Amino acid sequence: MAGQLKEVRNRIKSVQSTQQITKAMKMVSAAKLRRAQDAIIQMRPYAQKLQEMLSNIVSNSESGTGMSLAAERTTEKVLLIVITSDRGLAGAFNANIIKLAKATIAEKYANQHKKGNVTIWNIGKKGYENFIKANYKADATFKDIFLHLTFENVQKAAQAAMKAFEEKEFDVVEIVYSQFKNAATQRFEVERFLPIPKVENLPAGRLERKAMKADFIYDPSKELLIAELMPKILNTQLYKAVLDSNASEHGARMTAMDKASENANEMLRSLKISYNRARQAAITTELTEIVSGAAALQG
Repeated sequence: MAGQLKEVRNRIKSVQSTQQITKAMKMVSAAKLRRAQDAIIQMRPYAQKLQEMLSNIVSNSESGTGMSLAAERTTEKVLLIVITSDRGLAGAFNANIIKLAKATIAEKYANQHKKGNVTIWNIGKKGYENFIKANYKADATFKDIFLHLTFENVQKAAQAAMKAFEEKEFDVVEIVYSQFKNAATQRFEVERFLPIPKVENLPAGRLERKAMKADFIYDPSKELLIAELMPKILNTQLYKAVLDSNASEHGARMTAMDKASENANEMLRSLKISYNRARQAAITTELTEIVSGAAALQG
């Protein structure tokens, strides 16, 4: 009986220690989430408007100078930029992004994958580790971006993707990431990066913008503006996706740690009931032994 009490006490101490860790992690994630949320909320309207403007320009322009990034080609070689996190303990956040990336390959690029023509650029260590284990063609060049999350570092990845597309190393480039809604909700998205989608090819969620197709007056020349604007807008598009994923990660981790703390409370209640029952049983047994011993001595 004493051994049982000691075991329950040890389990209570263990759960209490774990609960302290989960509460601390929740507070850290909440602080990081605030900064990440402010960054993406300020960035998103600007990035969406730029992307909309770029699609409009492409839709109203003929192929020519500066339009190589909008060139539609037969899809033979595919690049997926998959944005996960560097750390775990964020619920199903990383698993859902990886699952979406694999589903996208299976549904849209199965033939290319069989030929070994699907390449994955990972931003975040968790995705890279998973794809390597699953024998996908994964590249680790940009996986450590979250260690120093700056526009300049993300820009290097965007420029590398643009250069590879222009040199026909890839025919399609897509971004798989998590779009931040709130601390408890993330929406997992596959977004076309290259070639630049035209207005009529925008995702269903942007149907209201299709009516905004219009021609522009260019000053200076259209070619000069397109050549200057396209890379900058694409850099911003990838940076927006990275910021979205960063905020989603902290929101998912905060929610997961909150649930873990609640589960720890439930376990503590259950363990304390078990401990009290075992202690009462031990006291009852000891009293019975004392009474029985006293009765035996009197007899």
